Amino acid sequence: MLRVLGSAKQLCDGLTRRDLLQVGGSTFGGLGLAGLLQNDAAANERGSEYGFGKAKNCIVLFLYGSPSQLETFDMKPNAPLEVRGTIQPIASSLPGLDVCEHLPTLARYMDRTTVIRSVSHPYPLHGVAYAMTGVASIDVGMELNPRDERHHPYFGSCVEYYDRIARGGKYSETLQNVALPFPFSSKRTDQPFRAGPYGAFLGTDANPNWTEFNGRGTKFIRKARTGFEFNGLEPYMGCTRDSHFRLAATDTLPDLTLDRTNRRRTLAEQFEAGRRNLDASRGETSFGKYQEMAFNVLSSPKVRDALDIRSEKDSIRDRYGMTLFGQSCLAARRMIEAGTRLVSVFWDEYGLAGDAWDTHFDHFPRMVDQLLPGLDKALAGLIQDLEERGMLDDTLVVLMSEHGRTPKIQTNVSGGGRDHWSRAYSTLFFGGGVKKGQIIGATDSIASDVTERPVSPKSLLATMYHLLGINPHSVIHDPRGNEYPLLPENSEVIQEVIA
Repeated sequence: MLRVLGSAKQLCDGLTRRDLLQVGGSTFGGLGLAGLLQNDAAANERGSEYGFGKAKNCIVLFLYGSPSQLETFDMKPNAPLEVRGTIQPIASSLPGLDVCEHLPTLARYMDRTTVIRSVSHPYPLHGVAYAMTGVASIDVGMELNPRDERHHPYFGSCVEYYDRIARGGKYSETLQNVALPFPFSSKRTDQPFRAGPYGAFLGTDANPNWTEFNGRGTKFIRKARTGFEFNGLEPYMGCTRDSHFRLAATDTLPDLTLDRTNRRRTLAEQFEAGRRNLDASRGETSFGKYQEMAFNVLSSPKVRDALDIRSEKDSIRDRYGMTLFGQSCLAARRMIEAGTRLVSVFWDEYGLAGDAWDTHFDHFPRMVDQLLPGLDKALAGLIQDLEERGMLDDTLVVLMSEHGRTPKIQTNVSGGGRDHWSRAYSTLFFGGGVKKGQIIGATDSIASDVTERPVSPKSLLATMYHLLGINPHSVIHDPRGNEYPLLPENSEVIQEVIA
């Protein structure tokens, strides 16, 4: 049989896709085909603008928990010890930009990037749902509730929405919104899932297509937080050579052959044709996303082959680093080659909440042993690989997070840490349509506040949409036809980023 993993797919109003089929079927975003094409025309009115649509593809690298600006790309070696800490700067290939000494490989590629040191906003929360969507504000309740009706769709979901408009309302034969390495927040045992990379009011069909990680960690680690403990192998610190990925949204049993699948599709198409006749006046067509995706995955080896990174040469895999993040970045490059428009790679919590880059505890040991080395090889390996393959000019790569860390080191029972800080942090842009070798914005002497060219996370998204050929001032519709702005009105395309 063909099986879709996970819970029944529901829209925000609680209706399942079966419910919608029973009442005559749902449209894409509440629009008929004419509305889709009209919205497409509006979205491309600004196509002649500087840099519009220069990027064909995008890879988002999201460091969940938020890295410290002071130990990455905005070091302050002259600040007091309780601010600068113990990690030293080194020169990079970009004049005027020193980076952390534990990023020696990446330091050689910084002349390919635009560094924005002045990202700032008023919400020091773990807000993937703020940093990566058009929602205007966020609170703790939203962060911890993916089903909160106030959420807006994830960036990748919106890219797929507008790309589907450009195809006349049809789904692509290739997955266009893929996320690695595993469903968000799914490898923690101590708290419910967090909000962020979901379809929100577009419905669960607009969620990213998640992969699952098949492999094991190679380094044992002990993690302890108040009331919780994890002792085990940490794949972000090292993973086995047989590690690879598979698509989490579909699964097949051995008795399902392609011939049987085709026959089942024929029956489904007959049903769909009948439904189309009933709904002809509304112009509603097409399979649901996961039904279409399941058939495409079964009938084409492209997705499976792209996710099976074991076929890569060891030298390429080692370039990215044999860590979960490194191998996820490699899989992202392979998915782009296979025709995927947008791939998101999350460095997610593993084992416990307060993990990944959320360094409230043991900040310096975790940065040195657990975090920086994996980032160094993965990002440098990705940029080098894309460049050598002639893909970097067409592929936008963005390294981002939800906020920064406190300038002053905090003390606690588990060793010094840095807490949440959203008043100043850094983001990196590489590749498709991005100007090389520049620094935008500046902070004060302790990386506490922005002193030059403040940038909102919404303007980061506006710039990303613009480079991908999507008007950031467009609107988006829920399944009932309600209209929402893609981004808040004060969002702007950061012209200095664009080559």
